[in-house]
Amino acid sequence: MSAPAFTQDWIFCAAHALLTLPLDDAINRILEHTARSVGADRGWMYEYDETGLLFRNTHEWNRENVTSHVNDLQYISVSMIAWLQSYLVDSKAIMINDVAGLPPVGRELRAEFLRQGIKSTLTLPVFFEGRLYAGIGFDATEAPKHWGAEISAQLACCAHLIATARYGHRPMEIAAATFQKNPVTPEPQIYLRTHGRVRGVTLLEITALRAARDYTTVYLHDGTEFIDLRPLSVWEGLLPSDRFMRIHRSCIVHLMHVHNLNRHAGDNQQRWEITIRGINTSWTVSRPFRRDLRYRLGV
Repeated sequence: MSAPAFTQDWIFCAAHALLTLPLDDAINRILEHTARSVGADRGWMYEYDETGLLFRNTHEWNRENVTSHVNDLQYISVSMIAWLQSYLVDSKAIMINDVAGLPPVGRELRAEFLRQGIKSTLTLPVFFEGRLYAGIGFDATEAPKHWGAEISAQLACCAHLIATARYGHRPMEIAAATFQKNPVTPEPQIYLRTHGRVRGVTLLEITALRAARDYTTVYLHDGTEFIDLRPLSVWEGLLPSDRFMRIHRSCIVHLMHVHNLNRHAGDNQQRWEITIRGINTSWTVSRPFRRDLRYRLGV
């Protein structure tokens, strides 16, 4: 099926803007052109820091009389968008037709959307060379809307052009410097939450995570355990894959805290088990994850 008429020139217009305008101006022009084309009230882009644990709004276009929020979310923990993040890291576009109907696991995100007056929103990940750098999308604030697969595909092409222009053709350290250092929080934190309590922890403090039905038990380096109200699938999207890996359908471990690997456990000496610093019991490694674990541990 061919793309809708109003999106057929998106790629040309995006390329032309990126070739003829300063980069930030070009991104704003692309957001305006694409958002106007589909009747959106706001177009925006946000970026992650080099750790992937913080994000900030960087670009925005708004229709007249629609509030601007480009300066609101600066150096915010990715915990706020945890539910959304679990899809973006899997390279999936997310169309939310009814913000008020978001599931309980996305309640922080729902509260922020409602604060901005968003009724519907479309979000796409922006990848470059396998790394998630940013998100881009549209908001509808006047009335609910639905943007389908054709529009998502066209916007994804624009996102690819933006990613190449913004993160390619320059050293990695310069690309990372695009996200300015947070002057307030030098060490990004992830926020654990349970009923009536929130605790901020750094990545190094998390040793492992285990599914607990619809919740997750988070094990910390000081020996404490914290029942977080989000499922393990959401946590898998939050945690950087270069430091954490799944060893079982119900377990994720921080590789820096793996103390011992026994490849001959059990009565038949065929079971793989690992021990993790600060946790007294051994954890089983399922067969599908064994090869990757050996590679990641360098053994």
